[in-house]
Amino acid sequence: MTKVSSGILVYKRLETGSKVLLLHLGGPFWAKKDSWTIPKGEVNDHEEDIMAARREFAEEVGLSAPQGEMVDLGMLPQSQIKTNHIFAIEGDIDTSRFKCNEFEIEWPPKSGNIQRFPECDKAEWFTLIEAKNKIMPAQAEFIDILKQKVANI
Repeated sequence: MTKVSSGILVYKRLETGSKVLLLHLGGPFWAKKDSWTIPKGEVNDHEEDIMAARREFAEEVGLSAPQGEMVDLGMLPQSQIKTNHIFAIEGDIDTSRFKCNEFEIEWPPKSGNIQRFPECDKAEWFTLIEAKNKIMPAQAEFIDILKQKVANI
């Protein structure tokens, strides 16, 4: 059975061009990799995708998602076992207030030491072109869909 992750792609329009908010993946595996993602996470049983997207945004960014009308960007496969359902909303997030939830892992492997790491370790604004180059490949099409569905972006 395919699992669904739901998330919110926040965008803002500037005189110099539009930008989107992405998160850098945290933990020791991603520490030295330039790997960025849309704030998202798994939808729980009996939870609507939009509610999961708002919950996950708050968990991964440490702030509530902007209020307003969400644009449904649709669903795309992340892998053979996971599908992403992404929504977009215009807003501005102060990245200096970013604080992500943490997870525990044995690190280094087989050391017996349990350490805590943030799921994502930073949030940044990127132009649409930058975002397409930084975002996880399976999520890049959401940038194109955003450009198609949102006027003047």
